[in-house]
Amino acid sequence: MSAADIKELAISTIKAEAEAIGRLAGYVDEHFERAVAHIYAAKGRVIVTGIGKSAIIANKIVATFNSTGTPAIFMHAADAIHGDLGIIQPDDVVICISKSGNTPEIKVLVPLIQNLGNSIVAIVSNVDSYLGQRADYVLRATVEREACPNNLAPTSSTTAQLVLGDALAVCLLKLRGFTPQDFAKVHPGGALGKKLYTRVRDICSTARAPKVHTTDELRPVIVEISSKMLGATAVLDSNEQLVGIITDGDLRRMLQQKHPLDRVTAADIMSKNPKTIEFDALAIHAFNLMEEHKITQLLVVEGDTYKGVVHLHDILREGVV
Repeated sequence: MSAADIKELAISTIKAEAEAIGRLAGYVDEHFERAVAHIYAAKGRVIVTGIGKSAIIANKIVATFNSTGTPAIFMHAADAIHGDLGIIQPDDVVICISKSGNTPEIKVLVPLIQNLGNSIVAIVSNVDSYLGQRADYVLRATVEREACPNNLAPTSSTTAQLVLGDALAVCLLKLRGFTPQDFAKVHPGGALGKKLYTRVRDICSTARAPKVHTTDELRPVIVEISSKMLGATAVLDSNEQLVGIITDGDLRRMLQQKHPLDRVTAADIMSKNPKTIEFDALAIHAFNLMEEHKITQLLVVEGDTYKGVVHLHDILREGVV
């Protein structure tokens, strides 16, 4: 098999799955709408079950539900009839995922769930199957053929199941008014958690807050910038109000203009109306502001009070981006 053949097969696989997903939009009907409304109104959790590759997709859907405000639990269809059926509580909704809808495990499980009095949402390719005919809500994940050249390995079908699960989760997220703040509560770890949780106050050292006053001469300005090692200093007036910023770049530009150095004050060097960020703002917002204005530090304020400097390196070191 040549490199060209590999490339062609990969592209055809991607196109086949993309076409299968594209057709799903035409299958979203009143069953889907009613299923979303039913899950949203349910007092219990969502139990997602399947067998084989569908069980793997079920696990992912459970993870997406849990992270977007819909409590969910995975139950393997084979294990359910050996004790795991006890997972299901009276107010739970059960989502059964199956391509054929006729696997032995599903055919055993469906009546047991119905005997418990729980409703069933089916994600199934064959709507005329055992599962498709007995579920309370049928979400059609029909694919014409698998992307597998032999039309055997679950490829397009499992992708379709996954996309329908995502569609359910997103609709429920919107209904619940799930906010970025809610998202942060269940994603405290990793880079994502850093973006959602880390605030400027967490990385800005108020003890290392460079500042000079408008009347200060050049030497104390240079010493302040150098000693605090943040590449800048805030400039305050006689009332301790923030009026400007002096960066390394401002110093270089001043020297190029050949001002008499013995007469220069902070007011002569500073840039007025400096970019600021609130002490309680998310650190990622500070990063975005730096990116937008192509700068490496922001002055941190709390209302009218100057608190310090947050530097790009602080954000990178914390792993926010």
